[in-house]
Amino acid sequence: MSNLNIDWKPEFGTIFTWFAMDKFGRVAVMVNNCFGDLPKALLSINNVESLLDQLTDYMWEDSEIFKNYSNNKSGCTILDLYSGLRFDYLATRKDIEQLIQQRSNYQQKPVECNLPSRKGLFVYHGIEGSIEGEDYPVGYEGVTKMGDYFRYLMPTIYASIEDFPEELRHGVATSDTVDFTTDRLFDNDKINEYFPKMYKN
Repeated sequence: MSNLNIDWKPEFGTIFTWFAMDKFGRVAVMVNNCFGDLPKALLSINNVESLLDQLTDYMWEDSEIFKNYSNNKSGCTILDLYSGLRFDYLATRKDIEQLIQQRSNYQQKPVECNLPSRKGLFVYHGIEGSIEGEDYPVGYEGVTKMGDYFRYLMPTIYASIEDFPEELRHGVATSDTVDFTTDRLFDNDKINEYFPKMYKN
């Protein structure tokens, strides 16, 4: 297991999931897919890996500590950008949309595809691959690189910080500039500019 601290660097083989809040209080789950960086403000927290594990367990409704889960949003999951590498076995966007629809029923137990519909979370993924350019976010017009975060799934009803236990909220990175409803891609080199601080109760 990698030890997260202020000097940590992304590397192949280790995936971290972290949480972020935009300037309007909407919440996203960020999956770094090995190569996405984590904000320094987050990495500065003592025992941050344990905190992220607790947040993730709570999201999956698998926590042994926090059992009072947020209400089901009963919304929908909308596909935005998607990984050309991960979905290379499907021929068209329509095929992927159908797959997401099948897996995003908010009445099912939590899985990635229903995190927006059930939990109200945006889902961003880091661009992965074994070499630069192997993966790319289909539907994005600009230049991207490994580690950049792209908006994969969107909710129709939004989560807020109140959907998380007070004891865990300080583990959510926050922004005064980001808007998850319009920002489709985050430059990995600027992650500390987007999310310079942590939520304070």
